Amino acid sequence: MVNNAKAIIDKTLPLYSNLANLSKLLKDSFANVSWAGFYLAGEDDNLYLHAYQGPLACGKIPYGKGVCGTCAITFKPQLIGNVHECNNHIACSSLTNSEVVVPIIYDSIFYGVIDLDSNILNNFNEEDVEILLEVSNLIGELFDECD
Repeated sequence: MVNNAKAIIDKTLPLYSNLANLSKLLKDSFANVSWAGFYLAGEDDNLYLHAYQGPLACGKIPYGKGVCGTCAITFKPQLIGNVHECNNHIACSSLTNSEVVVPIIYDSIFYGVIDLDSNILNNFNEEDVEILLEVSNLIGELFDECD
């Protein structure tokens, strides 16, 4: 999966083009994914919906709210086996049962998160988190190119 991500990233393309292709790769590379995409950091302590694959999603998530917003303030991966047991979960889709979110951090700057949802309970594991962190590092380099 990581090698595929490296192969499709094209630093001559705009960020959105790369993230659009990566969202499709993420959705296809992990089992039972119902939603895969990115929320990027705004200048106002909110995450904003960016490229994704799946059903409609929340357009804005405040830092500290939901799984993505928690990741935005802790800078730590969030592995949620059952979102219905998560008091802070934002239900963009009532069908979602599990979620994994990892931060996109490059050169100590937080840029956003990678978010994957599944309609299956406990669909994601620590190995998935490690793979997503590797992809996150590749994405961070794209932001470096934008600076």
